[in-house]
Amino acid sequence: MRLRGIIPPVVTPLTADQELDLPGLRTHIDYVLAKGVDGVFVLGTTGEFYALDETEKQTVVAEAIRHVGGRSPVYAGTGAETTREVVRLTRMAQKEGAAGVSVITPYFIKPNQNELFDHFRRIAESTSLPVVLYNNPATCGGLSIEPETVARLAEVPNIVGIKDSSGDLQNTIEIIRQTPRGKFSVLNGRDTLILAALQAGADGAIPASCNIAPELCVGIYRSFVGGDIESAMAFQSRLHGVRMAMSLGTGNSAVKEAMTLLGRSAGPMRSPVLPFGDAQKAKLKAILEKAGLI
Repeated sequence: MRLRGIIPPVVTPLTADQELDLPGLRTHIDYVLAKGVDGVFVLGTTGEFYALDETEKQTVVAEAIRHVGGRSPVYAGTGAETTREVVRLTRMAQKEGAAGVSVITPYFIKPNQNELFDHFRRIAESTSLPVVLYNNPATCGGLSIEPETVARLAEVPNIVGIKDSSGDLQNTIEIIRQTPRGKFSVLNGRDTLILAALQAGADGAIPASCNIAPELCVGIYRSFVGGDIESAMAFQSRLHGVRMAMSLGTGNSAVKEAMTLLGRSAGPMRSPVLPFGDAQKAKLKAILEKAGLI
């Protein structure tokens, strides 16, 4: 299986009292699919995987797969702090019919590179699903899967790719250089670098801002594939400020706040993350206006 294109890590819509909003999930999935994305990824960082219990995770995975109904692949985040828990979640995702799983590094402890290799290898051996590594040092205490470790893991038959959210283009290029092209997919996870990563040989992106502006993310990819670099640059330029706006709030709260401003509310974040104040909302609205989204 070769991953490519734009695969949004969709938000998990919540009701006002912070319970799962499954109708909202279905509506949002339909929205991004209509914009031409190449897959749907639930329970990523943007989907607040860390804030959901196992029953809720299974509910989200099952509902997404049922609702998509084969219109696109559905991938599930199954990352957790221990190998045993990841294996359990991965088996759940396989049972529900996920097309593959994405597994972030442990985010509290800091395993060394040999421990990371063993962690991911054991997870891959526990399932027949394709496994995508997820490298996000900014949210994992600085822990990174080094390119040499990625290259070793790429030799495991069902480890098929990586989402690199390091924001370090040199790191992404080194992963591309050290892994087998055609067999192993490298996906960008820093939305300001989608075009640059594609030009360096990446296969696509898993951009959080795709929840806000899927037309911009898809526009970058399709323009690049079609050889229209000028249009790809224009789409990337419009997306840049949207991605930078995520620094306005805790975690990915700006994503849900932006969706609300655009008339597509996905509800609140789970506590302790608080809603934006008036000043934050005003700054975010100005950014969305500048990007031509309002």
